[in-house]
Parts: sequence; structure tokens; C-alpha cells
Amino acid sequence: MKIFFSKTHKLHLSVLPEVVPDDEDWYFEIPKRVDSILNSLKKVDWAEISSPLDFGEEPIYEIHTTRYLDYLKHAYDEWKILSNDPGLAFIPYKPGFDPQSIGIEEISDQDGFFMTNMNVPVSPKSHLAAVGSVNSALSAAQTVLTQKGASFALCRPPGHHAGREKCGGFCFLNNAAIAAQWLSKHGKVAIMDIDYHAGNGTQAIFYERPDILTISLHADPAWEYPSFAGFADEIGSGPGEGYHHNFPLPHETGDELYQKTLNLAVQLLTKNSPDFLVVSAGFDTYHGDPLGDFKITRDGFSMIGKMISDLKIPTAILLEGGYKTDDLGDNVVAFLKPFA
Repeated sequence: MKIFFSKTHKLHLSVLPEVVPDDEDWYFEIPKRVDSILNSLKKVDWAEISSPLDFGEEPIYEIHTTRYLDYLKHAYDEWKILSNDPGLAFIPYKPGFDPQSIGIEEISDQDGFFMTNMNVPVSPKSHLAAVGSVNSALSAAQTVLTQKGASFALCRPPGHHAGREKCGGFCFLNNAAIAAQWLSKHGKVAIMDIDYHAGNGTQAIFYERPDILTISLHADPAWEYPSFAGFADEIGSGPGEGYHHNFPLPHETGDELYQKTLNLAVQLLTKNSPDFLVVSAGFDTYHGDPLGDFKITRDGFSMIGKMISDLKIPTAILLEGGYKTDDLGDNVVAFLKPFA
């Protein structure tokens, strides 16, 4: 099984570039997540780990706007001019103003326009890390196009909370949306999001489109992040009505309820008959994850992987969440093994 990851992920640091990852555990989305997964993958005989190809920026611009990409590229340098602490990452903190009444030319206003929460610190090379994550996703997509079967992209930073010109929830560029858009030139595509949190960015990007089916299983946004999206009555609009489906789940959802709900999602996929599937694979549904309260077990991940792999659809699997780092790698292996 082809596995792709980019060493550029280490360029994205949350606060101080000189602080080691162990001291950044409060941030959760840290380089140690990747190390955990790679260590587990190196123990199996079916994982072929490779660096991604460079697909350039064109696929990114098919999903994200020019001004948003410019923000990611230049936010840190522009903010550093105003900062008394140039070593600190740029942490946006002013969400939710009306862009019609306030300009976004200054970096002090841009943070409030381009972000949905504070969990998207921009360090000097965060943009390069995000592009490396996209290249991993596209390499997995290209593999399933040419070789069928399944491929896994170890995407860091993750992407499913990123909208067309919004970052949030650790996400800067929407890897799943970019990969799905790229694959859509070669056939019918569906996206299944199995992260603990609703994939609000992916939902927003395709909400009015009938060509890409999007499905998300997640904690109920009535009490969990992102709070403003992911409800059951959000089914797409205009031409896209009926092409988005949310399955919000209750507190402490375990293996049995999750698999029962996933079966409903699988039925929707089967009815849609996609040529390709993109899976936003979050592992923060695991019992004991610091950012979730679901109770999915390692055997549960194996069963989830089997249910999806049994569809026999060429599948690009992209890493999203999962923050119990000591167990993350083995959970990923359990999920991927049915595909391998």
C-alpha cells in the first residue's frame, strides 16, 4: 500500500520555533503525531512509504482563493513587523467582523477575516507545510487513479475545517477537497469524513455542488466544535441539495452505534456509485482522545476500515485528527490493514 508523507510538516510549529514538540502538547496538533504513525507503519510489511510528488499550486487555486493563499504566504512576515516578539507564531484572535464595512488590507484585520478560531497559528513556514500536506493528498489521489486500490496520505496540517478562504481547527488548506476536485476530472467522486469533528470546511466548499457527494459522521455540533455546522438538516442547497449528509452522533458513541451509523452512510455511497472515494480519516473518535469523548476501540477502527474497503472503490485516505499520540500509530494501522 502506497503511503505518502512530506517532511515539510515539521516546518509548521505552533508557538516558538525553538520549543521541542514535547513542550507543545497543549496544542495537540504536533509533529509527534506523524512520528507515531510512521513508527507503527514501519513495523508492517505492506506499507510502502514515499515522499509526495510536487503538483504545483494550480490544484490548490481550484479550491482556495488567491487572496487567501496570499494571506497564508505572508501573514507571519507582515505580523512580525508589528510584533515585539518575532519568535512567536502569528496567532489570529479577531474572528467575525463584516468585511463589507472593514477593509482587510492590514494584517491586524486579516486574521479576523480569514480564520474561524485561534487554533491556526502561522509560523514562518506554515504555508510550506500546508502545501506539502496537499501534495501528499494529491499523490494518494494519483495512486488510486492509476493503480486503483487504496492509498494513504499522512497529511499534516490536516484540512477538513478549512473553507475556500477560511482556516480553523488546525486546518489551513483543505486536502480532501483539493484531492476530490483533482479526481473529479477523471470520474465521479464522493467524500466520507469520519473525523470526530464535523468537516465544516469540506461541507461549505461543496454545499451547492451536485457533482461531489459529501458525507460526514461526527459529534453533534449542538455541543461540540465547530458548533455552527454539521447538523442533520444541512443537506446542500441549490443544485447541491441532497448531495450532502451529516450524521451527528451523541456523547460517548461507541463501536456498535458508530458502525450502525456508518452502514447508513455506506448505503448512500453505494446508491451514488462513485468511481473514487476520498476519506477524511480522523482518529480522534478513539476512547481517551483529549479532544473527543467517543469510545471507539482499536478493533472498532479495524471494522470501520473493513466496512469502507469492502466497497471496493479506489480510495484515497487522508489523515485528519487524532491526538492521543501514544496510540495513534497503531490505530491508523488497524484502520488501514483491511485496505492493504
